[in-house]
Amino acid sequence: MNCYECVRLGHTSEAVAVCWLCGAAVCTEHVRSETAQVREPPQPGKVIHDQPARRLTCPACRAAEESR
Repeated sequence: MNCYECVRLGHTSEAVAVCWLCGAAVCTEHVRSETAQVREPPQPGKVIHDQPARRLTCPACRAAEESR
């Protein structure tokens, strides 16, 4: 699979990830990886743990999120 952003720019590059928001395939140059906290829903008698997770986005979704 090729990177969607690279194809739009007129060249091809192998995709290494998929944007978690829009599903576009992206290469190492265009992917943004950040840590997000995943919280389990509260349950009686259970301790709530914050678990770090990876969140991958494409440039378009990243720009949309940063403009909020």
